[in-house]
Amino acid sequence: MPTSSCVPAPLLLLCPNMSLVNEPRVNTSALQKIAADMSNIIENLDTRELHFEGEEVEYDVSPSDPKIQEVSIPFSAIYNTQGFKEPNIQTYLSGCPIKARVLEVERFTSTTRVPSINLYTIELTHGEFKWQVKRKFKHFQEFHKELLKFKAFIRIPIPTRRHTFRRQNVREEPREMPSLPRSSENMMREEQFLGRRKQLEDYLTKILKMPLYKNYHATTEFLDISQLSFIHDLGPKGIEGMIMKRSGGHRIPGLNCCGQGRACYRWSKRWLIVKDSFLLYMKPDSGAIAFVLLVDKEFKIKVGKKETETKYGLRIDNLSRTLILKCNSYRHARWWGGAIEEFIQKHGTNFLKDHRFGSYAAIQENSLAKWYVNAKGYFEDVANAMEEANEEIFITDWWLSPEIFLKRPVVEGNRWRLDCILKRKAQQGVRIFIMLYKEVELALGINSEYTKRTLIRLHPNIKVMRHPDHVSSTVYLWAHHEKLVIIDQSVAFVGGIDLAYGRWDDNEHRLTDVGSVKRVTSGPSLGSLPAAASESVASLSLKDENEPDHILHIWKNADDTDAKLKGIGKPKKFSKFSLYRQFHRHHLHNTDSISSIDSASSYFNHYRSHQNLIHGLKPHFKLFRPSSESEQGLTRPNADTGSIRSLQTGVGELHGETRFWHGKDYCNFVFKDWVQLDKPFADFIDRYSTPRMPWHDIASAVHGKAARDVARHFIQRWNFTKIMKSKYRSLSYPFLLPKSQATAHELRYQVPGSVHANVQLLRSAADWSAGIKYHEESIHAAYVYVIENSKHYIYIENQFFISCADDKVVFNKVGDAIAQKILKAHRENKRFRVYVVIPLLPGFEGDISTGGGNALQAIMHFNYRTMCRGENSILGQLKAELGNQWINYISFCGLRTHAELEGNLVTELIYVHSKLLIADDNTVIIGSANINDRSMLGKRDSEMAVIVQDTETVPSVMDGEEYQAGRFAQGLRLQCFRVVLGYLDDPSEDIQDPVSDKFFKEVWVSTAARNATIYDKVFRCLPNDEVHNLIQLRDFINKPILAKEDPIRAEEELKKIRGFLVQFPFYFLSEESLLPSVGTKEAIVPMEVWT
Repeated sequence: MPTSSCVPAPLLLLCPNMSLVNEPRVNTSALQKIAADMSNIIENLDTRELHFEGEEVEYDVSPSDPKIQEVSIPFSAIYNTQGFKEPNIQTYLSGCPIKARVLEVERFTSTTRVPSINLYTIELTHGEFKWQVKRKFKHFQEFHKELLKFKAFIRIPIPTRRHTFRRQNVREEPREMPSLPRSSENMMREEQFLGRRKQLEDYLTKILKMPLYKNYHATTEFLDISQLSFIHDLGPKGIEGMIMKRSGGHRIPGLNCCGQGRACYRWSKRWLIVKDSFLLYMKPDSGAIAFVLLVDKEFKIKVGKKETETKYGLRIDNLSRTLILKCNSYRHARWWGGAIEEFIQKHGTNFLKDHRFGSYAAIQENSLAKWYVNAKGYFEDVANAMEEANEEIFITDWWLSPEIFLKRPVVEGNRWRLDCILKRKAQQGVRIFIMLYKEVELALGINSEYTKRTLIRLHPNIKVMRHPDHVSSTVYLWAHHEKLVIIDQSVAFVGGIDLAYGRWDDNEHRLTDVGSVKRVTSGPSLGSLPAAASESVASLSLKDENEPDHILHIWKNADDTDAKLKGIGKPKKFSKFSLYRQFHRHHLHNTDSISSIDSASSYFNHYRSHQNLIHGLKPHFKLFRPSSESEQGLTRPNADTGSIRSLQTGVGELHGETRFWHGKDYCNFVFKDWVQLDKPFADFIDRYSTPRMPWHDIASAVHGKAARDVARHFIQRWNFTKIMKSKYRSLSYPFLLPKSQATAHELRYQVPGSVHANVQLLRSAADWSAGIKYHEESIHAAYVYVIENSKHYIYIENQFFISCADDKVVFNKVGDAIAQKILKAHRENKRFRVYVVIPLLPGFEGDISTGGGNALQAIMHFNYRTMCRGENSILGQLKAELGNQWINYISFCGLRTHAELEGNLVTELIYVHSKLLIADDNTVIIGSANINDRSMLGKRDSEMAVIVQDTETVPSVMDGEEYQAGRFAQGLRLQCFRVVLGYLDDPSEDIQDPVSDKFFKEVWVSTAARNATIYDKVFRCLPNDEVHNLIQLRDFINKPILAKEDPIRAEEELKKIRGFLVQFPFYFLSEESLLPSVGTKEAIVPMEVWT
């Protein structure tokens, strides 16, 4: 082997792995002088007895000693691993001794001339960690020689940084080393082994008290430890050691290139680490984690050439990979296989089992969980949890908008804007990992590329992946649909709410948003300003009529801040003043920051400083964009105006009008889909003529072991994507490691308002989405099971309702389970109620007044096919046996609201995006899965859900009898009922019993029918039961609307509206074929896209 001309051969022989790259060139004569003495040094390296008296060593210290504090290795250390031969890596717990005991000697006799083998079992203890290693005496001898060589080598003044560091540490080390016994074991009698055990134990004890040798890589390898051995959150110390592994074995859909088959592979030396729920291997030279294999129900170990096609081979299988390892001997392979299996059976047995519904996750008992109705509280808790993150934040969404505000109204500048939160936490050292669905750009306009580009340039600690790559994976039709936020693998948010535009909403479901807000502070009113200030106000120039956008308004009083129009509509009367023209040139929708308080305050403070208005104007300004129709007709809010709904923001008293939705966040996607997402603060629809579409959604938070399970799904997807996409194989995109379930109870943060319950995670996952051998459809199984086993009622909110299997086009069984449950209750003469709340129209862009777009009509077809059209529909199945009595069992509803916008009455449906099932006030399923084949079958879209079963109960009533209802389930059901029925501020109505005739017929059905009738009378809403075909549709929309013909009478009618609930129109376009017409682009795509 050629060597560098400036390095002597003896030096290379002493340290053959020493790298010469990037090392400074040194004086040749100096190295030659060193080389002259090298032979003498090497000749003196032997295993002779060496004295130990008088040496300086570490002393055992009691853990109670206040001078010594055990310092745990942080979990974040997994992202900072180094090469095994680096001198300054942290392997041990600081201030904690490592103790060794030789427990026993196993003697293996042989009939051949081969000497007998004696195997010593060594038990080691380090802090909370305890493990065993098995070593032969020859291993001790090899280890001792390595230390002697290291001791000699370290005293050679080689001018490299690594060597200089070691030499500095050796100066205070003892010059002598402990000795090894010199006599051979072959002639020893049985009783002599006790002494030999004691000698070896003393030898290890003394070595481990000498920091120089304890930290040497040969020592850590001898003890089977590494940088990941003693990290508390990785669980107990497992099996470790150097192995040879074979490349390939991954299950990557669509990849059939060289290297994945049996004929083409390579062997690499790796350090294998086994933990309680996974194993990994590292590259010794760099310390990088090179692969993570999760323990699952398919985890199996096989040994032998027949199973591995390798001499002395070991095969490890799971759902994602077949990993082949090569050992030194057949006995060594058997030991590895047995040790791994024994350790996993002891510490990770739960991961090996088949769990309920076929889920990857076990039922986690006594877990903390919380529900959310609408995104206001959900976003706030997500923001607070992110603020508490210490190590990791995982996020995966179908769509993510970096510039959305998680706390509204915006009264703290950009502090709670998502990208600002992530950047702040990244700067604090938190690692942030985000996975986005990579859309087919021709079909969807969510612009995930912009999201990724925006996030990764915030900070190096933010890593973003997109998946799938459509060409290489051949996945065009399916999507990653989970919505997850996971904090430190200890708190996880699971539900249907993306961190994206249009999702934020509260229980008021406002239609309009034209104002801005500032928190009211104490101060003088405008009327009490000093004369000088009043003159300054009077001298402010009026706004140019041709100058659009934002004006700073000053109110004289704030007496009626509680009087708000329904939906926060246009104010009636107030006095208006304008500031300098330069202020208006700063268009908020073109900036990188959209905080009405932050931005407006900075501009306002600048200008008012010149006008001496500091003390007089600060409490009384607001930012507001006026109507183009009337520059001078803006008036103060009038408490006498109809359709009043109080403003409850949760941030104290607010002055002026609140702007909740900025730029692209103000949306109505049926009217117009999102465009130009790279301009987040520019409006894309006119908020002064088009009402927004309110968003109704459900989510949850889980803790502890359940959160670990959510994180495990994220980690599996992340690691699979890293393997599958070559651009993510660099070290800058690390493999993620699941934390141990053994430490899951150690919660550093808890979401307020959580209750204890039994929690299980469910998912839809397959080979394309998670890289697993068999697909999982545990959400589907759970839905069917809960429906079939319910006793009193089922409450469903969902974005889609596509079911009732014909095994040709639709395959999921949710609708069939509902129909069969109702028929069973009828046959047994029992009361049973089913509540179904879905959107009145699918969430696709299209003008419903002309019949809607092809995509919108296609979804309408399958929704109607499930509910009421055809013999396979729910009503079709029920009517065959019940006739018209079906109405006593099931109700289909949607949500709608109204407001006043620029002096005109407007209405819009509330888009139900929830994915919720509640049964019997004791069982809840919340997640991202719609009721359709895409979400339910597992092979299509990837989804995540949680099933919560109550363990804490409260007294209640069910079907007129006393009943112990679950705290979690009943609390969520009551909140949903209060929101949709309008009972949030009126506890007078009894909604405790969801089964009674009084509630079902006189409250639920009656409210839905009354509201639908009033909306039809005032607005002639679509969809409508009067419209059976397109001809009737044209006639219907040309008839006069009461809201325009007689607004006063219309307002009187609207005062009778309560809540948002309306009946679902069964007969809309019932005489039309709603499937895409031949020749349209929607007709080209496979039918399963719509189902």
